[in-house]
Amino acid sequence: SYGDFQIQFEVRGAQGIEVDEDKVIFPNADLTMHWGNIKQKLPIVIAGLGSTYVAKRNWDGLAIGAALAGISITVGENVVGMDPLAQFANHAVYPRVVDTDDMKYRVNAYREFWDGEHGDIIVQKNVEDTRLGVFDYVTSKLDITSLELKFGQGAKAIGGEVRLASLERAKLLQERGYLVFPDPSDPFIVDQWNAGLIPDFERHSRVGLSTTEDILEEIDQIRSSGAKNIFLKTGAYRPAATAWLLRLAVEGKIDGMTLDGAGGGTGMSPVSMMNEGSIPTIYLEALVIGCLDMIKKKNPNVNIPTVAIAGGIANETQIFKALAMGAPYVKCIAMARAPLTAAMKSKYIGNMISKKAVTPAMLNNLGFPKEKDPSSLTLNEAFVEYDKLQRANKGNEFPPSAVGVYTYFASKLGVGLKQLLAGVRKFNLDLLDRHDIAFISQRAKEVCDNWNLDIKSQEQLDFEAVKNELYSGNYE
Repeated sequence: SYGDFQIQFEVRGAQGIEVDEDKVIFPNADLTMHWGNIKQKLPIVIAGLGSTYVAKRNWDGLAIGAALAGISITVGENVVGMDPLAQFANHAVYPRVVDTDDMKYRVNAYREFWDGEHGDIIVQKNVEDTRLGVFDYVTSKLDITSLELKFGQGAKAIGGEVRLASLERAKLLQERGYLVFPDPSDPFIVDQWNAGLIPDFERHSRVGLSTTEDILEEIDQIRSSGAKNIFLKTGAYRPAATAWLLRLAVEGKIDGMTLDGAGGGTGMSPVSMMNEGSIPTIYLEALVIGCLDMIKKKNPNVNIPTVAIAGGIANETQIFKALAMGAPYVKCIAMARAPLTAAMKSKYIGNMISKKAVTPAMLNNLGFPKEKDPSSLTLNEAFVEYDKLQRANKGNEFPPSAVGVYTYFASKLGVGLKQLLAGVRKFNLDLLDRHDIAFISQRAKEVCDNWNLDIKSQEQLDFEAVKNELYSGNYE
């Protein structure tokens, strides 16, 4: 894990800022970066959140919070196909979407609070979305210019199944091209359902069987449609498969790539497959960086897409270590469960405040004195960024879930990252390198050495510099 690495703080000088004692303070650290061609205020993107209930129920908090924080959010797979109000036209073999409430809502929720400069809303597609014409719809009808190809299905590789509680819903999704079991169009199955012998139906999504040529051709087609950003999202497949995907990303000249390590999964978790299968995040990042180093060695002038690492990353020290370990390729961290937790917890607090149902235990957890009346708690008191957001946005009201997500990004992760950057005396994210961390365990050593990452052990780091420093002293 990232706990097997230690950040190496510095006490001399400063980089990325004017060397002035009045300016070398952590609030002046610069966290802006680019996710592909998208300028962002923080090195974070909310990874694909698709048709799952947990995403839909918490979308306002996630989308508005991301927009306010100046980062990107990704609309995940199956949103159009699972929208009961979506409208389709018959087109060759598969129906093609012509209108959809859910996708429009998700896009507009973000854009209502977007400053038009930092972050963007990205739309992802899988095999089903491709057949339904989702990219054509969002680019032509919703002016989406950032698109993401999804490899695999569900949160990682195969977790894309959904249970359907009604015969009507099963028939609807089958008509839209989904694989539904048992077959809701079979009269025998209908009789079994009506007799109460079938508890529910299963919707299955296809995993895809693309070849190298298919993928490169599709990337060219998307680019010719006017997309400004083409991203690729994949789980942590076996090393050779991951190397193949990295090769395709570089050959296809995509703009950014997210690699998602085990465990993980948001809408489908907890599922043992996500822990017992795929490559754990730290091993995956080592593999990715080692592979990209090999590509660079073969052609030093090749352009490497911006890389985002995902899979259980939730705090600023993990983010810092992932960025340092992945330098110069990893520029961003993708996450979903962590901001979802912020959204859900903040929504709960907001509901308790509105109902005057705040408990003394909640006040204590929020840091208030025992003497405070729980029923007097306000949103301004509960959320440290609430007043700031209102002032910056002309007094607009925000759902508590959005304030919580913004606070998590800007105050928790943003301020924490600035402090860590100041600690290593590097005031710009681009200055981070692999010597800003050192491994402290045998397992981490083996991972780093296997992929020739040039990350030192705590015992080895600066060893020659230590001797030079000591031997150059005047001890008379």
